[in-house]
Amino acid sequence: MRIFEFIYFPMKITFYIFFLSFAVVGQNDFKKADQFFASKQFSQAETLMVSYVKAHPKDEKGIELLGDAYGHQKKWDQAIDCYKKLVQLRPTAANYHYKYGGALGMKALSVSKLQALGIIGDVKKAFTTAANLDPKHIETRWALVELYMQLPTIIGGSKSKSMKYAEELHKISKVDGFLAKGYIYEYDKDYDAAEKYYKLAVTEGGSLHCYDKLTSIYKAKNQPENMIATMEAAYDKHKSNVLNYDIGKVSADYQVDFDKGEKHLQLYIKNYQSVDSVSKAWAHYRLAQIYKHQNHITEALTSIELSLSESPTIEAFKKEKAAILKL
Repeated sequence: MRIFEFIYFPMKITFYIFFLSFAVVGQNDFKKADQFFASKQFSQAETLMVSYVKAHPKDEKGIELLGDAYGHQKKWDQAIDCYKKLVQLRPTAANYHYKYGGALGMKALSVSKLQALGIIGDVKKAFTTAANLDPKHIETRWALVELYMQLPTIIGGSKSKSMKYAEELHKISKVDGFLAKGYIYEYDKDYDAAEKYYKLAVTEGGSLHCYDKLTSIYKAKNQPENMIATMEAAYDKHKSNVLNYDIGKVSADYQVDFDKGEKHLQLYIKNYQSVDSVSKAWAHYRLAQIYKHQNHITEALTSIELSLSESPTIEAFKKEKAAILKL
């Protein structure tokens, strides 16, 4: 009995250590992959996951991460292979069908129309399978809304089918339902109907995305004052500094609401941080435009000189200075 115990327990410990170390290695690889994705180092994530999947060919998480790495690099054939493998490994997982359909759809956009025709059927099948497997899968229904609106009628495009999935979205998430219906009407260039649903989305959800969609409708309707009012409301709620720049840009481009444009550009410059997507040089450029439109030559020159001091090679800044000097 002692001999049995001597043999059995060390073996048990050895197997335990083996499986534990296997899990730790996997988690470390996934952690590194997540870090690569966060820093947009997708080729490094690909290299890491290729090695991992080669060693663990049926590990779903590893295959999915590899597919995602390919997708971010627009390597659609390789992404398709990964997601197809996942669908085969777990055919009841809605998200795998969704990603498979998405990769197929992106490939269809990258090839000739004739080649795309042979892919669209598989795209539809993948998305509808995902929708049927998971009645609350929001991303799949969004994909179907967009797919049926963008496809020509001759190959299956259908506004009524698109609206069907928008209604399904509404049952899952009211704000997504409103946004989807707004998208459908915007795509159809029925801007009044789109405005109605985007306003409902702002009221229901109030995210920056909701405000942005409503702003886009006012741009399509050539209503800059409403664009500015919507962006101001978004700024009051979210305090996103880039909105200050956007308001100033609309003011300068459309030559409206100069006081608001100047105020928000000054706010943008005052609150500027390195993470902001537009440099201060462009904010000074927009200020120069506003001052020029008001015939405030001294202020306009001061602002454009600030732009040029930061970015002396940008042609738009040089042209603006020349235009101001001609006044």
